[in-house]
Amino acid sequence: MKTQGAVTCYLGLGSNIGDRRANLKEAFQRLAQIPTVEIIKTSSIYETAPVGPQDQPDFFNQVVEASVNCPARQLLGHIHRIEQEMGRVRTRQWGERIIDIDILLYGDETIDEPDLQIPHPQMLVRQFVLVPLAEIAPDLILPDGRRVTDAAAAGVQVRRVEL
Repeated sequence: MKTQGAVTCYLGLGSNIGDRRANLKEAFQRLAQIPTVEIIKTSSIYETAPVGPQDQPDFFNQVVEASVNCPARQLLGHIHRIEQEMGRVRTRQWGERIIDIDILLYGDETIDEPDLQIPHPQMLVRQFVLVPLAEIAPDLILPDGRRVTDAAAAGVQVRRVEL
């Protein structure tokens, strides 16, 4: 339920282990069950090569727009719980994972802490974030001042997965 004081938040979801589509769906459903989170829009699913180690399967990625009525730190706690409950094991940086949920933007907040950086520090160079973000929020202005649609069009295109 959206209430006064709620913040528009964008989350990036990714999976490259097991049934990638089912993993994204389960993460989405778990996010929607958080009392302080209301899902507003969800992008299509896009398939992309992994960032970092190439000896792993391709990812399915998606972006979710939500109205959030809790601090970013508390949202991060919910996200870590969901990842853990779904079986995420952190074995290597940018390695394979059953689910990854990143806070991309949290209103206009800027947070720079060791375990929480908002805006997400890599979002402006990752097409698997920019393309689905442009799909659901085409007029969004990114932290660098560009429209998300312009940023998404400037990079290598990602493949949309047919349902």
